[in-house]
Amino acid sequence: MPTAPDTAIVVCAGLRRTYGAVTAVDGLDLDVHDGELLAVLGPSGCGKTTLLRLLAGFERPDAGSITVDGTVVAAPGTFLPPERRRVGIVVQDHALFPHLTVAANVAYGLRRAPRRQARVDEVLAMVGLDGLGDRFPAELSGGQQQRVAIARALAPEPGVILLDEPFANLDAALRARIRFEVRAILKAAGATVVLVTHDQEEALSLADRVAVMDRGRVAQVGSPDEVYRRPASPFVARFVGDADLVPGTSDGTAVTTPLGRLAVEGAAPAAGPALAVVRPEALRLSADPDGPATVALVTYYGHDQLVEVALDEGSVLRARLGAERLFSAGERVRAELAGPVIAYPGAG
Repeated sequence: MPTAPDTAIVVCAGLRRTYGAVTAVDGLDLDVHDGELLAVLGPSGCGKTTLLRLLAGFERPDAGSITVDGTVVAAPGTFLPPERRRVGIVVQDHALFPHLTVAANVAYGLRRAPRRQARVDEVLAMVGLDGLGDRFPAELSGGQQQRVAIARALAPEPGVILLDEPFANLDAALRARIRFEVRAILKAAGATVVLVTHDQEEALSLADRVAVMDRGRVAQVGSPDEVYRRPASPFVARFVGDADLVPGTSDGTAVTTPLGRLAVEGAAPAAGPALAVVRPEALRLSADPDGPATVALVTYYGHDQLVEVALDEGSVLRARLGAERLFSAGERVRAELAGPVIAYPGAG
């Protein structure tokens, strides 16, 4: 019987892992739904790699439990090794055996499986490598090697596939293309996937849901749109995409800042000091010799540009504008915000 779409295939409850005085994962709770691609996103040292190692069975938690596809694989008194977890893993260097052919690499975890060759042929076709089974990894491009690693992970039909920064070693142009190919392959296979990454663009563009980690805990989990447009904390706002936090004062309905009185999306903070989230794409600039801001820096990318402006009161904000160069450093401007803001209590 197929699993219901909202069924949790992976359930982490109260996970904790310490290394001496360092707490890498701190009471973490997280569910991964059937057939979804969940990205675990966070800065270096936030615990995301430790979480992946706990899921894979490479580490034993100090507390809490992990359930994979209905089986408790880690809990007090219970610990299943990696080979008994029905978990596939793809690492950033692919970890292919250079002395084995593509087909032999894919078949590595299928030594006792019936229909072994048929399954190898099936997954190679699935990843678009049918006909290349007799080649060796060194004879393939980086993108093809990536697909061999995906095929090897899919071959045993695991309950969940873990992707550990899988695109980090590819050049920028190839990375952008390959990651969408990989998503299409995994979706076609109906795989449940956990992607661990520090790349915000990668997480937002590929994932069905994003779990943002901070200091060993999940700071927010939601759709890419939710975590970007409605960040749950100043940390999430700063880490997911570009954001400037502007100090101001809330009156309980709106926030007054150096940019003026700003409408708040959702509930405004209680009266008192507040921080408003200003995304660069929401900041509008206009040339004004008497304006209250000065262009400090223009960084041009071709397809767009990032313009830093220093307000007279001391704040520095960024505006993301189109390709046409309109401003130069030292020019006086007026800055206005398009739309309401997310705001938090506190002075920052």
